[in-house]
Amino acid sequence: MSERHVDCPALFISSTASGQGKTTLTAALARLHRRQGRRVAVFKTGPDYLDPLILSHAAGGPVEPLDLWMAGPEFCRQQLFDAARHHDLILIEGAMGLFDGQPSSADLAATFNIPVVAVINARGMAQTVAAVAFGLKHLPRSADNRHHLAGIVTNGVGSLRHRELIEHSLPSDIALLGNLPREEALALPSRHLGLVPPDEQEALDARFDAAADHLADSPLSDLPAACRFTDQHIPAPPRLLAGTHIAVGRDAAFSFIYAANLRLLEAMGARLSYFSPLTEALPEADACWLPGGYPELHAHTLSSNTALHTSLADHHQAGRPILAECGGMLLLQQTLTDLDGHCYPMAGLLPGHGEMRTKRGCQGMQAAPLPEGEIRGHAHHHSRSHDTLAPIAHGRRAFHTAPGEAIYRQGRLTASYLHLFFASHPVATAQLFGATTSAPIAAMADA
Repeated sequence: MSERHVDCPALFISSTASGQGKTTLTAALARLHRRQGRRVAVFKTGPDYLDPLILSHAAGGPVEPLDLWMAGPEFCRQQLFDAARHHDLILIEGAMGLFDGQPSSADLAATFNIPVVAVINARGMAQTVAAVAFGLKHLPRSADNRHHLAGIVTNGVGSLRHRELIEHSLPSDIALLGNLPREEALALPSRHLGLVPPDEQEALDARFDAAADHLADSPLSDLPAACRFTDQHIPAPPRLLAGTHIAVGRDAAFSFIYAANLRLLEAMGARLSYFSPLTEALPEADACWLPGGYPELHAHTLSSNTALHTSLADHHQAGRPILAECGGMLLLQQTLTDLDGHCYPMAGLLPGHGEMRTKRGCQGMQAAPLPEGEIRGHAHHHSRSHDTLAPIAHGRRAFHTAPGEAIYRQGRLTASYLHLFFASHPVATAQLFGATTSAPIAAMADA
């Protein structure tokens, strides 16, 4: 290891689509190697809050996002380098299918030269698995950005004969690295926005251990070849929030928080404290951050917490900043209607009525073109809002020209369905929380 480079074994876990077992396999591998005394770092590709909670439980440490567009290649490179310095194995779970998205999981794996293990749900097919695996191995996104498929893991295998049919059909250059059987005990429960969080599941550790047991005698129980990771040397952000106290809503209703966002705020000098919007009022603070989550599952409790409503109104009327993302915005609107059609009064700081719906809402990468500067992020919700303020802007979609999510501003309150990734523009983020600077924003962002 040099000051600029470090070698560490790594695998990139991908698949053909969502819901094929990527999280189960990644968690099983993390648990398997931890049982052997190894230190395992786990990352999740793309914008995701729920899978990282599951993976963190399996890995015994925080799970960070890696995304070439939202976070940027420099952030990803630095995260991998830092992980490689302190761990024996790096696992990265992809998003959707291997080639889905722009940039895709294949692009991310190829950028950092990390071998791919593809999990294929074999339920309802046998020899056709070979054709799917062949396509995953040999279809490159571009001639100069090729991924390396190390092998496959089959999920949903019904019997020993089923496994044999698959294994005998594979080309000689594609290895069957492991099998996960068709067992309900291995499946991770989900609901409308994704997987059920670990604190709401029973016997989660038993699921991880059972899946790890099925891989214990496979080649995946050994460490893969080491990959080389390079130090990016990202400079420390300006301490624009020195002395600023930011109250962060965090509980079962508001949990969609990137650890990287918290670290950045603290690196810029902010003092963070946490409160539960379900049970507490907003404490005295210079600024407030209300992240996304599941307010619809706790609408009655949130509606009944009148002390919270009053404290939020006092904070807003005093001209102190509030950033409300997705679920946080639903809390600040006038009413919220849950999936059962029950309508509950909310804090009422913003005009608008939120309504849950069963069909998928807006998804995907977007940047918020705020007056302070453009901050990248994403949208993922199953609700809509109506009778709102006129927006000050709309999100800019990463790869589509249609307007994205509405962005609202009322005084120092900024609200949107967008979830922001603060490291994409630290200076603009600091200004959202009340920082002032006489230097041009663009100049400081590039410093």
